[in-house]
Amino acid sequence: MSSERLAALLDEYAELEKRLADPAIHADQGTARRVGRRYAELVPLHKAAGELEQARADLAAARELAAEDPTFAAEADAIADSLPALEEKLAELLIPRDPHDAKDVIVEIKAGEGGEESALFAGDLLRMYTRYAERHGWVTEVIDAQDSDLGGIKDVSLAIKTKGVPEGGNGVWSRLKWEGGVHRVQRVPVTESQGRIHTSAAGVLVLPEAEEVDLTIDPNDLRIDVFRSSGPGGQSVNTTDSAVRITHVPTGIVVSCQNEKSQLQNREQAMRILRARLLAAAQEQADAAASDARKAQVRTVDRSERIRTYNFPQNRITDHRIGYTAYNLDLALAGELDGVLDALAEADRAARLAGGTELTRR
Repeated sequence: MSSERLAALLDEYAELEKRLADPAIHADQGTARRVGRRYAELVPLHKAAGELEQARADLAAARELAAEDPTFAAEADAIADSLPALEEKLAELLIPRDPHDAKDVIVEIKAGEGGEESALFAGDLLRMYTRYAERHGWVTEVIDAQDSDLGGIKDVSLAIKTKGVPEGGNGVWSRLKWEGGVHRVQRVPVTESQGRIHTSAAGVLVLPEAEEVDLTIDPNDLRIDVFRSSGPGGQSVNTTDSAVRITHVPTGIVVSCQNEKSQLQNREQAMRILRARLLAAAQEQADAAASDARKAQVRTVDRSERIRTYNFPQNRITDHRIGYTAYNLDLALAGELDGVLDALAEADRAARLAGGTELTRR
């Protein structure tokens, strides 16, 4: 393990501890939250380093005593046997982690191939993630949504946040970052009169929610248009031009929001999504420049590019990236996703330990 990296991280931990002890930092809640998140990330490392240091000190003392009294030899051997596990744990914590792990997320779900059935499935995915968030005590907020005629979802942006500072620096992103990609469903649609199984798909994009300090957006790079909100079938939602469309000219990224009743609120919500997309785009560019280890999440809803299949007749959920299959689809759709997410996290941990790169996210 790198002693220099360990020393630097422990020094950072001590500095953050001092900052959090200063009441002045809490005058700026944004700064306090960022410092608190980073501190929480380093707590497990500080604890593991302390346990290893204490074990080594105990071993030295036990061996010194064993030199005078052989009855202490067994204790020294037991302590020595515990060291490899402690060293492995610390070495794992020293592997550079995903810098976004402590962040909240914005989940975008878009209906794709399959028409109304795809929109209904997108609604199922929205409920699945909402229920998963509820199980973990997270807060959800629908930023923008476009409903379909039969009660499904054409397009939705869902913010998911932790309450307070996440333990160990493991925020929503650390659990949901692998959900981005094409999700395929196989079932008999409600619109199917002959009982035939159809396949359709919905696209999911997971973005770490960016704070204003994460990147600077030049107002001159934005083109902002307003228009009248509309619901399913062209039905008017508002009688004023309150919907907002923001175009980031340098990148061509376009974000629109029409859920709120005021133009100002819709603009603020659209800027949240834009910041998250720009942060993700910047991260992708940095990753591509460094290596090809990471791939961008799938943005086109093509059934052939699926990451996961939800098979209703067999009550089966299959994640194609790691070969995970379970026959508890009903429970997964009710928010019990920890089985597949734990498997993905373990595959990521194994990949990082083996070669220093994380599990590829599509």
